[in-house]
Amino acid sequence: MKTKMLFTGLLLNAALNATAFAATNPLSVHVLNLQDGLPSAGVSVMLEKQEGNKWVHLSDGVTNKQGRITALYPADNAIEKGNYRVTFKTGEWFDKHNTATFFPEVPVIFKADGSVPHYHIPLLLSPYGFSSYRGN
Repeated sequence: MKTKMLFTGLLLNAALNATAFAATNPLSVHVLNLQDGLPSAGVSVMLEKQEGNKWVHLSDGVTNKQGRITALYPADNAIEKGNYRVTFKTGEWFDKHNTATFFPEVPVIFKADGSVPHYHIPLLLSPYGFSSYRGN
């Protein structure tokens, strides 16, 4: 019983630490595979900011076992107002899972207007469709 309580406590502590870390970074993403209803671990994701007519690379990441990247924005920086593009490399992920897909990548462009301290971009994914929305 003590082992189970200790394990539960460790899990809770890890979850709280991850939540606290995510709260300090202004951008997170989450990918869920609609085909099986499970998180999509191992999806490569790229973040860019629009500067005039060009996109400037800011960071890259890979989704964890829960299909999340809790801190995609460059560390220790507040998000600047502007247009951003999060590109999910879905073709690579589907190739690794021996699944054909119509979308080699999914770019999600959003506007950070400074109205909230944290932006969350979820992606609901299937081989022939996707959906995204402003999460929290």
